Amino acid sequence: MPPHTTPTLPATGNLWRTDQLIDLGFGSRSIKSLVDTGSLVRLRYGCYVRASTWNSQSPRVRSRQLIYAHAHGTRTTSAGGFACSHTSAARLHRLHLWNVDDVIHLLQRVRPSSERHGKDVQCHTRPFAHNEVTSVGGLPTTSIERTAADCCMMLNYRQALIVMDHALRLGANRSLLQEMADSLDGRRGVRTFRRVLAAADPRSESPGETLTRELLLRLKIRLPEPQVEVTSRAGRHRLDFAWKEEKVALEFDGRLKYFDFQPTGEVLFQERLREKALTEEGWLFVRVEWKDLFREQEFKNRVLRALAGRPRMP
Repeated sequence: MPPHTTPTLPATGNLWRTDQLIDLGFGSRSIKSLVDTGSLVRLRYGCYVRASTWNSQSPRVRSRQLIYAHAHGTRTTSAGGFACSHTSAARLHRLHLWNVDDVIHLLQRVRPSSERHGKDVQCHTRPFAHNEVTSVGGLPTTSIERTAADCCMMLNYRQALIVMDHALRLGANRSLLQEMADSLDGRRGVRTFRRVLAAADPRSESPGETLTRELLLRLKIRLPEPQVEVTSRAGRHRLDFAWKEEKVALEFDGRLKYFDFQPTGEVLFQERLREKALTEEGWLFVRVEWKDLFREQEFKNRVLRALAGRPRMP
C-alpha cells in the first residue's frame, strides 16, 4: 500500500477479527490507521466493527453487538458447553433492562481461565440442563425462564422486577419459574427471585410502568388497574394505570429518553387529542416522568392529592 494512503474497508461485512482483516490484506498499521481515522471501532481485543454501523446503532443494539463481537472474536459461536446468560441472555431475548452494565455473562460447565475470555466477561458455573439452553440469533443462550431466574438472583429488586415483568409478558412459564425458585433454597439471590416472582405482573409494558407500580406499592398507595381501556368521542384508548372509580389516570411518559424511537409530531398530536377527549369525559390525568420516580414524596403528594379531590363513582 503506498505511503500516506488511507486504507479502505471492503464494501461488504461489518464485523471482523484481526486475522480476517489480515487475510483481506490489512496489516497491523493499516488496521491502526482505520481505527485512528474513524473507519473502524475496536469493540474488544481482536474484534472490530465498521464505524458507520456502530455509530448508527442505538444503545440497546450496541449492547447486543458487544455480545456478538465477543462470540466472533473468540470464535465461540460453534463451541459447546457454554451459553450466553444473565443480562447478556436478557439482551438477546430483547428483555427490558434498566441501569445494567455491558459485562458479558457466560454460563459454562467448567470455569475457564480469565485470560481466555477477557476482563469484560464474567463466567458462571451453576448447573444447567439441556432444556435450559436455546439458540437466539445464532448464539447458545439460556431459555427465557432460566434467564429471568439468573437475572433475579444477580440484580437488585427493581432491576429484577423489570426483567421478570417483561419475561412473563413475552410468555415465560410462571409455573416453571416457581419450580426453579422452590428448588434453590440457600442460594445467593433466591430471596430476591421469590419476592420478584410473587410481585411480577405481565401487564406492565415498559420499565417505567414497572417502577411506577413498585413505587405505588412501596408508598402504600392503593393500586390502580393497569392497561385500562376507555372510550371517548375520539375512540377507544388504553391508559397505563387508572383508578376507575375516581376517573384518575396515571400515565408514564418515558419514551423520549429511554426507548429506541422518538414519537413523531403526529403521534404527539394524537396523544393530546386523546387526553383532551378523555378530560371532557371527566378524567383527570397525572403524568409521570422518569425523574418523578426518584422524587418519592412529591410523587406521593401528587397522586394522593389527585385521588382526594375526586369523588368515587358508584
